[in-house]
Amino acid sequence: MPRLKEPISKKYNVQVTASAEADIESVFDYIARNNPKTAIKWVEKIEKQIDSLECFPKHCPVIPESDELGREYRHLVFGNYRTIFRIAGSTVFLLRVIHSAQLLDLQILGR
Repeated sequence: MPRLKEPISKKYNVQVTASAEADIESVFDYIARNNPKTAIKWVEKIEKQIDSLECFPKHCPVIPESDELGREYRHLVFGNYRTIFRIAGSTVFLLRVIHSAQLLDLQILGR
């Protein structure tokens, strides 16, 4: 039986913006007030999702707000949170991590 070739996966450089870092810290603090262990697990899962963007950012859906912005943005969804990012060449810019019930601030993405 012939051997299957290993899939070639493009490696992307993932850059986490200060806004996204602040979002993650804010969510962690909010969850940790009632359950520190759950907060730690949440951060671990978000970090795992962010790591997946190194190989598979285009597997994530384009966000509906992209039409209004005139630029393609994508998101990962984890529980009640959306991780918003854009791809520029071989770099993934992680822009925001927001609660899905929260309105997306289009101003911060339009820059």
